[in-house]
Amino acid sequence: MKINKAEIIISAVSEAQYPKDKLPEIVLLGRSNVGKSSLINTLINCQHLARTSSRPGKTQTMNFYQINDQFRFVDMPGYGYAKVSRKEQEKWGQMIENYLLNRDNLKMTFLLVDSRHEPTEDDQLMYNWLKYYHLSTQVILTKFDKLSSSQKKQSIKKLIGTLSIEPDHILPFSSVTKEGVETCWQIIEDSISHE
Repeated sequence: MKINKAEIIISAVSEAQYPKDKLPEIVLLGRSNVGKSSLINTLINCQHLARTSSRPGKTQTMNFYQINDQFRFVDMPGYGYAKVSRKEQEKWGQMIENYLLNRDNLKMTFLLVDSRHEPTEDDQLMYNWLKYYHLSTQVILTKFDKLSSSQKKQSIKKLIGTLSIEPDHILPFSSVTKEGVETCWQIIEDSISHE
């Protein structure tokens, strides 16, 4: 997809603030610092649209990024960040859950997992929750360029074992080498064309 226009249109904390149209949406979930903003920036080939930070827990709102006026990425707060209070984490959890269960615009969920680490308990809970509610989900293994070839195989194997996931639901991705970018766009285009 050729990107002519990409903009953040709102940072929402409640349903009342969601955009009121029917544009399809792809939601990005994952723990803090997993690379959600980098994924958006890499896909649209612009380094500064989604704010990346080395400080985990920075995204505290649902950020709606409108692409070509055709669809939106919805970047969710990262989960599993210990320095955020339990109350704050619960608030984010409710916000995310409410969006996932009630938003008609939602067409596809990207669950991002850091390829350098074993999937966390939060990753497992999130994946099982998405499966339970039959939400279309693609697991994206981020930061894949940081692994050697034997580590890459090991990382995929661990993910398959931990999440009981089919290999074709896993997409290795790197914002450095651009591995996975074309496949990611294919998934997005297929998702948003099934209206």
